[in-house]
Amino acid sequence: MNTISVSGKRLIDEYGRERIFNGINFVYKGVERDSDGVIRYKTDITEEKLLALKKKGINLIRLGLTWAGIEPEQGKYNTEYLDGYKAVLKLCEKHGMYVYMDWHQDLFSAYCSAPGDGAPEWACIYTKKRQDPLFIWAEGYFFHEDIHKAFDAFWENREINGKGMRDSFCDMLTYTVEYMKGCKAVIGYDVFNEPFPGTPGGKIFRRLVGNGIATILFNKRVDRKGLITNALKKDVMAMLSVADDPKVYNSIISEAKDMLFEFDTKRYYPFLVAAAEAIRKADKTGIILSENCYYSNLGIPCSVPRIVYKNGEREENHVFSPHGYDITVDTPLTNNASPYRVDFIFDEHKRTQERLDVPVIVGEWGGMVPGSDSYPALEHLIDKFDKNKWSQTYWHYYEDFENGKIMDVISRPLPIAVAGTIKSYSYERREKLFTLSYTGSSVIKSPTLIYLPSAPKRIYSTKSYVLKDDGTLQVYAGKGECIVKVEL
Repeated sequence: MNTISVSGKRLIDEYGRERIFNGINFVYKGVERDSDGVIRYKTDITEEKLLALKKKGINLIRLGLTWAGIEPEQGKYNTEYLDGYKAVLKLCEKHGMYVYMDWHQDLFSAYCSAPGDGAPEWACIYTKKRQDPLFIWAEGYFFHEDIHKAFDAFWENREINGKGMRDSFCDMLTYTVEYMKGCKAVIGYDVFNEPFPGTPGGKIFRRLVGNGIATILFNKRVDRKGLITNALKKDVMAMLSVADDPKVYNSIISEAKDMLFEFDTKRYYPFLVAAAEAIRKADKTGIILSENCYYSNLGIPCSVPRIVYKNGEREENHVFSPHGYDITVDTPLTNNASPYRVDFIFDEHKRTQERLDVPVIVGEWGGMVPGSDSYPALEHLIDKFDKNKWSQTYWHYYEDFENGKIMDVISRPLPIAVAGTIKSYSYERREKLFTLSYTGSSVIKSPTLIYLPSAPKRIYSTKSYVLKDDGTLQVYAGKGECIVKVEL
């Protein structure tokens, strides 16, 4: 498998080719014990599924694992659990599927809330009892003080049995990365899923709700009596349509920027540097992926700096891995996501990319419910990612995903490896026309590779090409401008 690294805002391989990844999340959040009491990795990732996904153009997996699975007892690591992951990594390597590892958490821990995952029980020092949600899985972030205090303790590195919680987590990272050495499928490490601010997070939620109510009710375009009637009828589409306006949406979330800045720079960033240092003890070259705060999923600006170590050295293999969801996700209106609102979110992530000057792999996006005939918001976003030259991993795999309509959106013609610098690429669905424009390099001897989901009707290229038996279009390397057009 190729070695993937960072060059400016591009991902490249060892030949210097620019790489684009099309991926999916496989995140098994549960921690289950066998009859002998040993926590083992449970997965439904099979060779058959990997091959089916690869045939559809998937070449990257965000593979989730949890601190609770790795270190169920403080200072004691569960190699049986890690061996399950190693087997998956070896299977991915066998079929040329790249992986970045995700130390996942939601609501801090399964010991805090029923849909939660992440920290082991011994690290939940402020949890009095597990508080299960009444409406949506994430409400513990908004209301539950025990969850807020659990995050506070983590970010402040509170001691448990004489050792800081954050220090324990970082030692676990080092151990895990060391244990997976030799697994060539791994290109990088996503150290903490959707970091949550803790106690300030509850304040941010209350501010957002207050702003939302005030903005919608006092918007001049809104019939307030009609809104109340609609709300009583549980028909909130009229209310959501107001927030389609970027100015209105921004007015709802803008005040939270300063509140998040304190968390991003004073709590999350020091942890991120410590986590990257922990990974570098075991792997000197793998990509370090940094996410945005949970609330930046809504488009609130992310203020996390570029990773710079204590010795002043900048992390060169740094990738920004933002998440973004429309406000309808996790509600019955999920498939009514607005292209206008998701535009706002990912335009903000684009500004963060420019500030950090790093490539992007979108870690989570979508979250659509299967069963619809069309997904216009997904089509809109995948086109946006292509315009930005962003790689992505869709949230998430479910049974038979590879044969569903969501996969029809994700499975599109795409450059895999480009022998030079990409200028642009796009796929016009109505015309079924793919176009790639790039500047070739005389130094790069390996060819450009383009994934095609079906047999092409016509191919035009300014450089010679060959259609391989697996359907991949191979364009020969060379200096100068190159344009490739494929009609499917």
